[in-house]
Amino acid sequence: MNSIQRVLSNQAKMPGEAPPIWFMRQAGRYHQHYQKLRAQYSFLELCRQPELAAEVAMGPIEDFDFDAAILFSDILFPLDAWGLGLHFSEAKGPQFERSLNSLEDIKNVPPVFDCLPKLEFQKKALQITRQRLHPDKGLLGFVGGPFTLFSYAVGGRHEGSFVGVKQKMAMLSPFLERLLPLIKENIRLQIEGGADCVMVFESSVGELDFINYDKEIAPFLEELARSFPKKLGFYARGAHPQYFNRLGFMSGQNTNWAGMGVDHRYPLSQLLKTKSPFFVQGNFDQNLLFLPTGEFRQYLKSWISEIYESCLGQAPANWICGLGHGVLPKTPESHVREFVLAVREFFGKGA
Repeated sequence: MNSIQRVLSNQAKMPGEAPPIWFMRQAGRYHQHYQKLRAQYSFLELCRQPELAAEVAMGPIEDFDFDAAILFSDILFPLDAWGLGLHFSEAKGPQFERSLNSLEDIKNVPPVFDCLPKLEFQKKALQITRQRLHPDKGLLGFVGGPFTLFSYAVGGRHEGSFVGVKQKMAMLSPFLERLLPLIKENIRLQIEGGADCVMVFESSVGELDFINYDKEIAPFLEELARSFPKKLGFYARGAHPQYFNRLGFMSGQNTNWAGMGVDHRYPLSQLLKTKSPFFVQGNFDQNLLFLPTGEFRQYLKSWISEIYESCLGQAPANWICGLGHGVLPKTPESHVREFVLAVREFFGKGA
């Protein structure tokens, strides 16, 4: 059982064991390994060809020795399977050729089992990655959160402002009704492909008011967790703690979630000093990897020390160490490497 699996199963750490480490977007544009592949293939080719996706996923494992590989893919492929026409622009990022503009558009999306063959490449990519991974490494899958996918589906791309998206909130409930079976099957494919855990990434839900979250998004998420008990993690960028509480985190309620991921605005040390039956993932500010080396080292040491001291001089048993969001383009590779080494050295020595 690898370190990620032990955290997922809520087993105690071995003496002197450092927390497992993985970064969101650890296989990405900052990394020379990815850049060399990207010079030969488009982003969509890297995602859709399982051998290439596995090669991208393995790059940061072989270079930085992270404790888990992550499926190299994108959260938007389920919407592409609906026929929205996903493409990527270097300048503007992901965009769709068409968006869902009416209830009739939602009604006419393809049924789920017509879409599944278009997502099979993710399962195959995970299978190949798992074959290449050493047994002491974990394997993670992911899907997009419901409000994030809604924002892209009705907006066509991420505009920054949510004014247009929120003018279409009457479409949210029927959209989620059609989305739920597709995301369930997407998760099932990834688990069958060998994922130890599938993260649900909600990068936009922090922009949503709590009334709509409580009425529409939370029930969707709870249904996912009930369908795959202790196999899913929930990450919410910029979300108030109440968004997590609604799902049973920190409230003492029994939850089907395996764990939660938080961004750098969340008080991580407070979460970790309370024993809980779920993992906590995060949350070093990814922007601080750009600090001058001396300042970066000083801040990283302070961040690690605060967690250590808040947990009474030990590595939290339920912590998966990482960033508050994804690794940014042009992040210094040397600082990524130093982050991993510093965390392991500090907690491995116990001080």
